[in-house]
Amino acid sequence: MVVERPAGQRGEVSLGWLRSRHTFSFGHYHDPAWMGFGPLRVINDDTVAPGGGFAPHRHANMEIVSVVLAGALAHRDSAGHEGVVRAGDVQWMSAGHGIEHSEYNGSDAEPVHFLQVWIQPDRLNAQPAYDQRHFDPAARRGRWATLVSPDGADGSIAIRQQARLLATRLHAGDALAAPLAADRLYWLHVAAGEVQAGERVLRAGDALGFTDEAGELALRGIADASDVLLFDLPR
Repeated sequence: MVVERPAGQRGEVSLGWLRSRHTFSFGHYHDPAWMGFGPLRVINDDTVAPGGGFAPHRHANMEIVSVVLAGALAHRDSAGHEGVVRAGDVQWMSAGHGIEHSEYNGSDAEPVHFLQVWIQPDRLNAQPAYDQRHFDPAARRGRWATLVSPDGADGSIAIRQQARLLATRLHAGDALAAPLAADRLYWLHVAAGEVQAGERVLRAGDALGFTDEAGELALRGIADASDVLLFDLPR
């Protein structure tokens, strides 16, 4: 079964300093048909203007992964972690039994564009944890790079769920297959550019979900610098 989620049908928030599109229900956007996909609960496509940001707020029992596409994101949390997450960086914060954090644009001149992902953990009330790493987008051209995983395989960030986040960058004409297993769930999200996935053409913000599918999904780049994320999730 293949689920289609076109970019233009996502929830939308515009606050002046923030432009956000919500793949799944979040905040004031609520759609009972889009409450998540397996343990994948949130994909927010956020652009924050210079000087803007999210004031300190609290989370618990959620794996929060931020993928910065352009610009710089300044982070601070109540566990003492503080720094700037830049384009190509991936940040992980496991909220555990509870943590407070803030996120602001780290530049006074340029917007920051990032995806914030929430994944439900496989354990509750653990100690909060944090990691941040750089993954060069150019180094994953035409291949899958593992950004997060349960065990930190291949230099990825280890998270508290039996899930993996893979990423690739395709230029026009590049081809790559996404392996699918029937006992797993998969969510394919185009972060930038334009690709062909099987018989479908997907543009930035478009996504496909796969359940009970086995084999390979053929991908081909249509536009240069097309960034694709693949979530490999437990059922």
